[in-house]
Formats: sequence, C-alpha cells, structure tokens
Amino acid sequence: MRKLTFAMNMSLDGYIAAPGDDLGWSVPSDELFQWWSDRVAATGLALYGRRLWDTMSSHWPTADRQPGATPAAIEYAGRWRDMPKVVFSRTTRTLEGNTRLVTGDAVTEITRLKADDGGPMEIGGATLAAAAMRAGLIDEYAIVTHPVLVGGGTPFFTALDDWVNLTLTETRTFPDGVVLTRYETKP
Repeated sequence: MRKLTFAMNMSLDGYIAAPGDDLGWSVPSDELFQWWSDRVAATGLALYGRRLWDTMSSHWPTADRQPGATPAAIEYAGRWRDMPKVVFSRTTRTLEGNTRLVTGDAVTEITRLKADDGGPMEIGGATLAAAAMRAGLIDEYAIVTHPVLVGGGTPFFTALDDWVNLTLTETRTFPDGVVLTRYETKP
C-alpha cells in the first residue's frame, strides 16, 4: 500500500493561502526550496486539485528555460516535469506531460491509487486534501510553518467529524524561523 502525504506551506494561523490566494508570504529560503525539490524527486505520484494544478502548471513546465533561472529552479523544474501527476478536476480538459486527469469521485480514485504498487504519493490543494482528510486517507502531514499571521484565506485543515491522532516523526528549523513538523496518523 502506498503512503499518502499532505505537505504544504502554512501560516502560523493555519492557512495555506492568504485572502485572494496570496502566497507571497511563503517564499522559501534556498534551504527550504531544496527540501521541497528533494520531496518532488522522491514522490512516486503527485495528486493535485485544480487550483493548485493551475498555479503549478502555469510556471514549472518552462521555469528552467526562463531568463535568470537559478540552478535550483532548473533542478526543481526537471524533477517536477518527470514526476507522475494526477489532476482531479471537473473543468480542466487538457493536460500535458506526465499527467493524467480524473473527473470522477476523488476519494474512490485516491483509495484505488493507494492500493496500487509504487512510490509514495503527495497530495496538494486544499479541497482535494480536505476530501482525503475526511475519508481518513492521509498517512502523513508535513507542515512547513512560516512565522506570519495572514488573518484568513484557505485553511490547511478541514472540519472533521472525528479526531485524528498523530505521532510526531520529525521537526526541523529552516532559515527565517520556518519550522517543519511531520506527523504520521495513528491507526
């Protein structure tokens, strides 16, 4: 069974995007960017909701060919393109590269994907992750907390019917007071 991780940047007050989908507060240090790049390289399959897909696919497919692209951005772009991806959307119709579209029930498909052989899976996008969270499909939470209060926006966590007990598996501090906490779900 594949492991499913929800990994995102989060403000100290619990949001993955500020009002207006503003992500300006989450610009990573070089060390944090390398951590994200290494995660992409280790991901067997990435699951994206439509809005996060639109954000990522508007930049990373050609980021390595942009004027002034850094070696780290070039490495990340290549890793991102190579990583197999599934996009869950009812409105997106065309995808390019190493990407497959799912228009049906996300929970059913994620359950099927978890049962497949293959490397670890990452899930991204608040709505998609919330559905997986409510269904009890997430095995690990990797929360990269930035020392900023944004006051509202898109929350990292969704409302749940039952508690989810977690075990802390790692903490790490990055420059600028950014803290990684990783938790695994308890059975």
